[in-house]
Amino acid sequence: MDKEDIAYRKQVVDTYKPDVEKLIRYLPWLQEKAGGNVQENFEGSGIKDSSITFPVYDGMLMSFIKEVQRTGLLDRNYPYVYSRNRIRTVKDELAAIDRSGIREMDILKGILSKYVLGGMTKGKLWGEAVNNSVFLNVVRKMKENLEFWDGPMR
Repeated sequence: MDKEDIAYRKQVVDTYKPDVEKLIRYLPWLQEKAGGNVQENFEGSGIKDSSITFPVYDGMLMSFIKEVQRTGLLDRNYPYVYSRNRIRTVKDELAAIDRSGIREMDILKGILSKYVLGGMTKGKLWGEAVNNSVFLNVVRKMKENLEFWDGPMR
């Protein structure tokens, strides 16, 4: 490994570590909820035919989403990450997460962004990301990459 490579990896660690540290506290909750449901549909009171249903989310999920929104981990260009890496399905997402190292943190960021930003207009995405373990695997992989190059995190 040359000096440029070491410097690059150090820069990536310095860039991502503060934000990832904020998210790792959600790992136990994400682990517990993986494969489960974190939203319910609320139906307004009154006449059923005219009431609109909308999702009501688990409080911890909303806390996680707000925390991600306060980080620098959102990339509005996430569709480019998907097309460049030929990611089309949840299976593709999970495989991309699994093979992402420190040099592919942008892929992890892109996948996280798809669900967090997309969930702002398509509410079911947040629940799907918990159910399919996408949030869990992205945060876990980011933590793993940073710990490998920088040592244990909290």
